[in-house]
Amino acid sequence: MALRYIPLHLKHPATPKITDFAILSGLEAAVRGTLISTVPIAVYDAFGSASNLSTVYLVAGVITLFWGLMVPRLTQIFPRRWVYSAGCGLYLVAMALFILGTALSVQLAILISAMATVTTFVCLNAYVLDYVARADLGRTQGQQMVYAAVPWAVGPLTGVWLRGLWAPLPFLVAGGFAALLLAVFWYLRLGNGKQIARARGPAVNPLAYLGRFFQQPRLIIGWLFAVFRSCGWWVYVVYVPVFCIESGLGDKLGGVMLSVSNATLLISPLLAGMARRLTVRRTMLWTLAYCTLLFTGATVFSAFPHVALALLFLSSFGLVMLDVTGGLPFLMSVKPSERAEMAAVYSSFRDVSGILTPGAAWLVLLVFPLSGIFAASGVAFGLSWWLAQNLHPRLGTPRPSRGGA
Repeated sequence: MALRYIPLHLKHPATPKITDFAILSGLEAAVRGTLISTVPIAVYDAFGSASNLSTVYLVAGVITLFWGLMVPRLTQIFPRRWVYSAGCGLYLVAMALFILGTALSVQLAILISAMATVTTFVCLNAYVLDYVARADLGRTQGQQMVYAAVPWAVGPLTGVWLRGLWAPLPFLVAGGFAALLLAVFWYLRLGNGKQIARARGPAVNPLAYLGRFFQQPRLIIGWLFAVFRSCGWWVYVVYVPVFCIESGLGDKLGGVMLSVSNATLLISPLLAGMARRLTVRRTMLWTLAYCTLLFTGATVFSAFPHVALALLFLSSFGLVMLDVTGGLPFLMSVKPSERAEMAAVYSSFRDVSGILTPGAAWLVLLVFPLSGIFAASGVAFGLSWWLAQNLHPRLGTPRPSRGGA
């Protein structure tokens, strides 16, 4: 009987808005943005070389890949809201391990932080696919990037500055943002998402839906775009700061470059509008060619570090454009009945790139100097350009009304 006195808006939460998802994206960006320029330097200091750094990230990437594929199974066992909350909790555990500062705790922190990222990413994408219409996915991604722009722009430089004041400080600040992310998530009351139908029979094996993924070429190509885009960011975030250190330019320049590059996210709505006018296919073809030339050029001019860094800095604007459009080929091809499972497959691009990039870097460094990693990135973007020619010319453009003339 007491339920009749509970306000209606508490008994029946309102349908989530695009802004709600953007707020969560912005807060998670504050966590990761504070760490993104600090962690590679901390790992480099703890393990001593770019090759050892690659090994640390490679091990974490392999484990996190399998964890990401298990997240949909976890959401079948536990309510999705609790799985998302556990992801926020993993961030807090990772920050505590970073603060300990030993080689073992740093490696564990890298792993647990990556698990936190993939957990929250899978759940958030499942929420988006539940509540956002297909035609609004492009606008949703654009707004998420706007809300994430300031944290990504300010975070890298702030993290390096905080580390200069006191080594544990950036991890304490990131932990504070993780706690705030959890609090806001519960305030928004997203619940467990929509249920397409009642489950019949035993739960699906977490790897079984990979077969459905491999039967859909459009999903495969869309996923590959996400992988190669993420590899480009991996190189920019992890290996450019190391290149600065080994070139004698200091440990702060990489953070400054990343902050300025990420500020481009503030104009992501304009970039999204440009992509709609040009079509996603043309935008990706031009952008992938641009990244191919600049990453390759950074290797050619590696003997002149300032020139190489200038080319890499310019390439980051192409990476931002790929952030705006690169996820659409996959997200617009997902069937409603496979939202949670395909959100997990899509999120695996982070973990695959976390394996592929340090693994390829480790092999490159056996033969070539650090700048050879930039050439390998150029080859990856060249392959992406070739794949982008298979995109539908009208991808991402409004469909004509069926009732129209």
